[in-house]
Amino acid sequence: MPPFLPRACLPALLVLLAACAAPQLPEDEAPLPTETAADGSCWAREHVPAIYEQVSGEVLVVQAEIAEDGTVLRAPIYRRTKVPKLVRPRGEMRFEAPCSAQMTPEFIASVQRALAARGEFSGTVTGEMDGATRAAVRRYQAARGLDSAQLSLETARALGLVAVDLSEITDSPA
Repeated sequence: MPPFLPRACLPALLVLLAACAAPQLPEDEAPLPTETAADGSCWAREHVPAIYEQVSGEVLVVQAEIAEDGTVLRAPIYRRTKVPKLVRPRGEMRFEAPCSAQMTPEFIASVQRALAARGEFSGTVTGEMDGATRAAVRRYQAARGLDSAQLSLETARALGLVAVDLSEITDSPA
């Protein structure tokens, strides 16, 4: 271990290095599979990475030297520097999504056309959930509060691609 790095900082350093070294999935790689609940609904899972910011802090450079009787022979030495601060812990978000059986090439082509009609997709309609389609889904959903490239059931309904259960809609008095 380098002499300028105190042992107390080692766990934090390992966590930071692990966070930095976490592999990023390519945009055109398949998303996590949906899970089917007991009621037949399907749910997507997406990992949410931790967010750190650099703040001013102190790092122990030299530990205090203390005699057997408890007297301090040499005071500890600290250095002011930027240290990481956890802003948002790592987590996982779940949201209702179209089931895998619904994600046919025809359905995906409809998603592409619907996103193109709203100015979010400018690629070729292929019927494949490729990188350009996922990027368009992410842009569309992020503007509505869901930062994910996986299509949510709510977005599919908003695009007019999945039927809306009318019993869920309440009439409001005029």
